[in-house]
Amino acid sequence: MKIVRPITLAALFCCGIAAGADPSPKPPEPVVTTLMSAPMQNAPGKEALLLTVEYPPGGADPVHRHDAEALVYVLEGSIVMGVAGSEPVTLSAGQTFHEGPADVHTIGRNASDTKPAKFVVFLVKDIGKPALIPVD
Repeated sequence: MKIVRPITLAALFCCGIAAGADPSPKPPEPVVTTLMSAPMQNAPGKEALLLTVEYPPGGADPVHRHDAEALVYVLEGSIVMGVAGSEPVTLSAGQTFHEGPADVHTIGRNASDTKPAKFVVFLVKDIGKPALIPVD
């Protein structure tokens, strides 16, 4: 029985690959919490949106953009951030990151596979537009 089981698992794994199954699991999704949203009186049509994002160990974002000014402040753990055309950076608690309205956020992930990470995001965006726009 001990010999049959590894062979069976190996056969199922190979069949999954042959059938086009993705052998790598998707990373855990972040938990996003809205802290507040308020219209900006000095910038008609704009709102300020304040969020927290928690990456579980190994967690990551899909490639996206914000169509907004985005300011990031790391509260705990370490995260890796990067936009198209720039080298990724690893940020720890107390460090910051900026994304502009035209930036494509190509890398956003927890730097650790064993510890969570948490950061605050402050967005200035058009009222009624989504905070995150997926990019293929």
